[in-house]
Amino acid sequence: MENIIDFINSIDGNYIIVFLIALFYSLEYLLGTPFKFDRRLHHFFNNFLFMIAFFFANLAFAIVQVGIISWSSVNHIGLLYWIEIPLWLKVIIGVMFLDLTSYWFHRLAHRSPLLWRLHRVHHSDTTMDTSTFFRGHPLEVLIFGTSSVVASLIFGLDLSILGVYFIVILPFLIAQHSNIQLPDWTDKIFGKVFITPNIHKVHHEQDQFYTDSNFADIFIFWDKLFGTYKHLPVKNICYGLKEFDTDKKQTFWYLLISPFIKIDRNMNDKP
Repeated sequence: MENIIDFINSIDGNYIIVFLIALFYSLEYLLGTPFKFDRRLHHFFNNFLFMIAFFFANLAFAIVQVGIISWSSVNHIGLLYWIEIPLWLKVIIGVMFLDLTSYWFHRLAHRSPLLWRLHRVHHSDTTMDTSTFFRGHPLEVLIFGTSSVVASLIFGLDLSILGVYFIVILPFLIAQHSNIQLPDWTDKIFGKVFITPNIHKVHHEQDQFYTDSNFADIFIFWDKLFGTYKHLPVKNICYGLKEFDTDKKQTFWYLLISPFIKIDRNMNDKP
């Protein structure tokens, strides 16, 4: 098991991102798409600029993240250091705990006006496709990067488990934003355990009643357990945020400074 974990951690996540983005972006052209829009290359480039900015922000925060988690590992801080369980079970539980912590930080990003200013950049995309995976304000690393640090301190997770979690979550995050028409049976089978692309797309609906739902990244049962699961047919989803529904507010530079601009939220009434 240790050899498998070492192998997973030896994989460069950037190569996986490039492969998955190329795969799903190509599938969007080859398969039926539930949402069609023009200027896709322009849309891709605009979102890709965020990936570059986020890369450097994440690189800087990783120094703090690695330092804290390494310190907690050396001092055996956290729940899983207090109990004896097989390594394979520790990895599975560790991934689940990281997903659970991310779920609560994600909910906090929607509830806190300050954090929402950062997180709304990701939700601002009114023409969502695979490249929406890139769209996230670089300072948002402070939210979800802190999430993994908190999970590690509470549950006793080391860097190797964090590495496995990163590799596991990447296909979910990229597939969930892809503009691909998936049959209903994928939700009926896989959606009983996992967050499928159709389930996550509900989270990008303009109506806040649906925006504030389906917060988990991997496991659907967190949303069902804590009452935040909602369903909406993909064909009925209107993506993005109404207050960002202009060409000017979809540009990289505007979105980059948008957390520092007062923008009133344009909310629909709850059905």
